[in-house]
Amino acid sequence: MGNATVFTFIITFTVEFITGTLLNGFILGVNCVDLVKRRKISTMDQIITALAISRVVLCLVVLSALLSLAYSEKVTIELVKIIIISWVVTNHFNLWLSTKLSMFYFFKIVNFSNSIFLYLKWRVTKVISVTLILSLVLLFSHVAVINIRIDAWIDASRRNLSFHSSSRNSAQFVINLLLTNTLFSFMPFTVSLTAFLLLSLSLWKHHRQMQTHSRSSRDARAAAHVKALQTGIGFLLLYTTFLLCLFINIWSIDFLGKYVTAFLSIVTGTAFFSLHSGVLILGNSKLKRASFSVLWWLRCRSKGAGFSGP
Repeated sequence: MGNATVFTFIITFTVEFITGTLLNGFILGVNCVDLVKRRKISTMDQIITALAISRVVLCLVVLSALLSLAYSEKVTIELVKIIIISWVVTNHFNLWLSTKLSMFYFFKIVNFSNSIFLYLKWRVTKVISVTLILSLVLLFSHVAVINIRIDAWIDASRRNLSFHSSSRNSAQFVINLLLTNTLFSFMPFTVSLTAFLLLSLSLWKHHRQMQTHSRSSRDARAAAHVKALQTGIGFLLLYTTFLLCLFINIWSIDFLGKYVTAFLSIVTGTAFFSLHSGVLILGNSKLKRASFSVLWWLRCRSKGAGFSGP
């Protein structure tokens, strides 16, 4: 991999890392201040706060993975295994907490007359909690598969007398790692897509029944639908782009090489989670107001610093 390519990846990741850390740190700060003031926190804020924490941890894990690639000759097998498993776990919670947020929007906003839906809607907190707990089955399965992949890679490398001697074996391991992660990412993607489609159906039915509601109620419900749909569209577009990039990386590894493929996967994943945090801030009225206040404060401070200069 050329120096220019390495430099480009480093600059790109640095920007994404700083952006993601600042955005998620901002979400954490706003929700923690709100918790101290009100002595309580809503279910939605709990999900968003947990998501922000998991993404800060993920940024640190990804940074560790990047450093392990840069200094691969000095990295032990045990450390590689810890980094990969940590990445699998944090990535799992990031995806499923995002899915949990989509489900929460769906159950809180949508109104269907189906008795099963109403039963679940009245118990939305329990439904979401059970969903997250059930997702742990997928997590344990994912970790088990990754462990098998890692052990097979280590055994093959040792048979070749050196941990770094078989480039083809390492490339195959990267393919297996990305393919496994992609397959386990489809379940939360499917759940989020289903929630989005049902939310769209609810909005369509709402517009058909507009004449039977008062204008204020109609506008409020329509605005809630549109706001949730905008957030859902942003998440699904980023999610789809992320999965497509993973597929492209898998099929182009022979052309790009294992290191470029690994760096591309890291940069793509970091961009997905960082941008989605921005979407969450813009889609949440409290976070949006707080972000505008911070930007206004920074603008006033920069003007004050300019006037106070020589």
